Amino acid sequence: MDLKLNEDPLNLANTILKDIKSSENLGLLRCVQCGMCTSSCPGAMHSNFNPRDMIEKILEGDETVIEEEDIWNCFYCYTCHSICPVGNSACEVNQILRQFAISKGTANKKIQPFLEFGDIFLSMALGGIPSIFFPEMREDIGEDWWEFKMNLDNVRNKLDLGSYIPPQESIDEVNKLLINSGFEERIEAIRNNKKP
Repeated sequence: MDLKLNEDPLNLANTILKDIKSSENLGLLRCVQCGMCTSSCPGAMHSNFNPRDMIEKILEGDETVIEEEDIWNCFYCYTCHSICPVGNSACEVNQILRQFAISKGTANKKIQPFLEFGDIFLSMALGGIPSIFFPEMREDIGEDWWEFKMNLDNVRNKLDLGSYIPPQESIDEVNKLLINSGFEERIEAIRNNKKP
């Protein structure tokens, strides 16, 4: 990004600090580029994600950071937050950057595999694991998990726990809230690869 003399390089940083998801005492502007966040980051250990570089780009006003593939490699473990000597949270900043990318409609392909989360909320008023992840989970966790998953209703009945699915009136109430808040419309925009 070419910086013009009349532009403030801290516009992006200040926009992040004003975001509703930003903690009141987020130390973004106090970052001294010590690299503690990157040295302890599991995402940095297993990918090209570099929290220190991300923060540096933000402080320089480089908005291309919003489009970078690497911001999707943060695990949200908050290790960076716990180790930062000035109270910054690269993890929290990264979440806001991802939201910017989603709002711009440039992250749709990244989040489309997770749309079933939203579909489950809309249809059942509760969270659930998208079925797209079942094969990998079955492989990673093992057949015992898959058998348990397939027989969950029977297990719950044997333990006299009843159904885990809320009553229809609760589902209808949550569904109404999600629709009126624009949640369903946003899910459909992402599904159709449009700007939410």
